[in-house]
Amino acid sequence: MQRKPSPRGLLIFVALLALVATGCNKLKARDELNKGVAQYKSAKFDRAIEHFQRAIELDPELLNARLYLATAYASQYIPGAPSEENIRMGEQAVREFEKVLEVDPNNLSALDGIGSILFNMGGNPFKPELMERSKQFHMKHIQIKPDDPEPYYWVGVINWTLAYRQNKELRAEYNRRNPNRQVKDVDPLPVSLREQFARSHGAMVDEGIRHLEKAIELNPQYDEAMAYLNLLYRQKADQVTSEQEREQYIAKAEALVDKVKEVRQMKEAAAPTS
Repeated sequence: MQRKPSPRGLLIFVALLALVATGCNKLKARDELNKGVAQYKSAKFDRAIEHFQRAIELDPELLNARLYLATAYASQYIPGAPSEENIRMGEQAVREFEKVLEVDPNNLSALDGIGSILFNMGGNPFKPELMERSKQFHMKHIQIKPDDPEPYYWVGVINWTLAYRQNKELRAEYNRRNPNRQVKDVDPLPVSLREQFARSHGAMVDEGIRHLEKAIELNPQYDEAMAYLNLLYRQKADQVTSEQEREQYIAKAEALVDKVKEVRQMKEAAAPTS
């Protein structure tokens, strides 16, 4: 007389099969991830993307696969290239990084990845709204890890980019309206434009200065941050009311130019020779 399997036994057996299948899928997913990484390192991004996508299908919880997939899309994006395919690549990179943040909202690699892509997508053609979005992701990085100098640097770069564009547009419009009184790039802004520039971008310039100064405080050899701080001091000089104050900001900017040269010479001297 045959004994029939109990319903409880069947459930346990099915659960065990599911566990085995899940384990096999996770192993296959990691294998696909490793293959994708190898293709990525060889700059074969299309093949790498296929492997990363398969890894995610096999194991949706494999976060590294999602990060690599987003990075592979980002690596193919060419800043300023106007083709629909290139724009799609940048947008896809952003979406994949956002999927990482849905799982891990504090993932610094994803935050930095989105910030970088949005900055590049907002540069050419110029889209200030993308620059502002980019800044928000760098600010989030600062909230999570305030001792990293890089996000402070990027806030400064973005604020300088936005302020510089406005300054340049104000000068161009003034020169169009005043063909016999041209304002050169090195000249102070006329009083009316100076006041307008200070109202629209004064707080932004101050914020950028604070963030670049913080980046240099955290990394005293941060020559790129010094270079942009020099540029932001010049934007600040175009906003102040007195000539004396303007000269003070220009002097601070010039001192940073010398400091950048000094730091870069030190780095070159310390670099190992082949």
